[in-house]
Amino acid sequence: MGESTVTTLEGQEQAPPQPVADEAHGSAGHRLLRRLRTPRRPRLWFEILLIGVSYWTYSLIRNAVPEQRTQALENADWLWKMEHHLGIAVEESVNHAVNSVTWLIVGMNYYYATLHFVVTIGVLVWLYRSHPGRYAATRTVVFATTGVALVGYYLYPLAPPRLMNGNDFIDTVVVHQTWGSMASGDLKSMSNQYAAMPSMHIGWSLWCGLTIFALASVPWVRVLGLLYPVATLVVIVATANHFWLDAVGGMACLAFGYLVARLWYGVLPYALPQQVPLKVPQKVPPKA
Repeated sequence: MGESTVTTLEGQEQAPPQPVADEAHGSAGHRLLRRLRTPRRPRLWFEILLIGVSYWTYSLIRNAVPEQRTQALENADWLWKMEHHLGIAVEESVNHAVNSVTWLIVGMNYYYATLHFVVTIGVLVWLYRSHPGRYAATRTVVFATTGVALVGYYLYPLAPPRLMNGNDFIDTVVVHQTWGSMASGDLKSMSNQYAAMPSMHIGWSLWCGLTIFALASVPWVRVLGLLYPVATLVVIVATANHFWLDAVGGMACLAFGYLVARLWYGVLPYALPQQVPLKVPQKVPPKA
C-alpha cells in the first residue's frame, strides 16, 4: 500500500500529517533532532538576512585568504602541464577562437559577471514560492558547497589562465573593456585574484541546473536547466577565468553539499515533500 496524501485547497499534494503525539516518543535529543530535520515553511525576512549575511561572510573570507601569488602561479603551471598530459589543455585555443568573435565574447563577459548571481537567486526564489518543503534542504546544498570551497581557496591558491606567466591567454574583459569579472580591470582590487580552484561558477550553475531538471514540470525548462551549467563551463574557459579542472573542483564541492543535505535530512532534497507537512493537534480525551 502507498502512503496517503493530503490535498490542499490549491490542489497540491502534501505528505501525510504527523501526529503531535509522535514527538513525545524518544529521548529529548531525538525529539530535538526530529524537529530540526522536519521541513518548515521558510520565513522571507530570515532567508533574505541569511543569504545576505552568508554571501558577505563568504566574500570576506575568500578575499581575506592570502593571495600567495608565487604559489598560485606555480600551481597554475603545474595544472596546465597536467592538462597537457591528460590531453585536455584546449583552454587557450577556446579563448582565442571565441575572442575573435567580438559580439560573442562580449556577451560571455556579461554572462560571467551577472548570471552567476541572477540565476542562483532566481532559483532560490522559485524554490521558496513553489517548493517550500524542499527549500531549506536545497539551500543547505548551496551553503555546504560554498563553505567547502573556501577551504579550497585557502589550501590551494591558483592563478586563473589569464594571469599566467609565459602564456598567450587573453583577458577578455580588459581587451574589450566590458564590465565583467570582479578580478579584472578596476574591480580587481576588490577580489582575491588567486582563488580560481574550485570554480563556484560551476558549483552554483550545476546546482541550479540539477534543481530545475529535478523539479520543473515543463520539459523545455528542464532542458534549459541542464544546458545552463554546460554554457557556464564554456564561458569560464573562453574568458580565461578558469581551467577545465577548476570545474571538476566545483563539481566535487557540489557533491559534498548534496552529501551534507542527504546525511542531515535522510533523503536528497528533491525527495522531500513539495509542501510543508501539516501538523494535526493531538486530541485530548475527555475526562471520565
